Amino acid sequence: MLLLAQSAQAGPSQEAVIRLQVASLDANVADTVRQSAVMNDEKRQWIEQTDRALVIQMAENKALAERLHNQRLRRELLQTIHYEAKRAGLEPDLVLSVIRVESNFRKYAISSAGARGYMQVMPFWADIVGERSTDLFNVRTNLRLGCAILRAYLDQEKGNLSRALARYNGSLGSATYPNYIYASWIK
Repeated sequence: MLLLAQSAQAGPSQEAVIRLQVASLDANVADTVRQSAVMNDEKRQWIEQTDRALVIQMAENKALAERLHNQRLRRELLQTIHYEAKRAGLEPDLVLSVIRVESNFRKYAISSAGARGYMQVMPFWADIVGERSTDLFNVRTNLRLGCAILRAYLDQEKGNLSRALARYNGSLGSATYPNYIYASWIK
């Protein structure tokens, strides 16, 4: 994570991209209205399929079942994941895999390095975009920022997903983290 902080602070163009991508964080109300109003077939199908897959996984994983037991909240989370992933130009399944690997769906997860929430966003990113670090536990803020960061790294790496994922994790040069994400994605 220290590498992530150093690389993020070293690249002002990267910061600018992320600022642009999260500039509308304050438009949460408008986004919520738009998000709930637009439920196309692709989105509905993804939510239904993913929800069924999570229910199966919950049967095998007690901790996951405790976190995701409420169907309404689980579907709201999936709807937000889909929305924020698409908003950033990412595949929702990729974002879901990052969440599974980073926090295993623990909303209030804090890593030993201080990364927070579902997508394990470092607090310095909140400072860069003008948010409070406590907002990183807000589902929308965490997912929007996490997706924006991943998108910026994907752009920086010219579409090389393995390198972008390694940057996201602060482990550029190692295939371990991207391989965890790919394994989760297949699951």
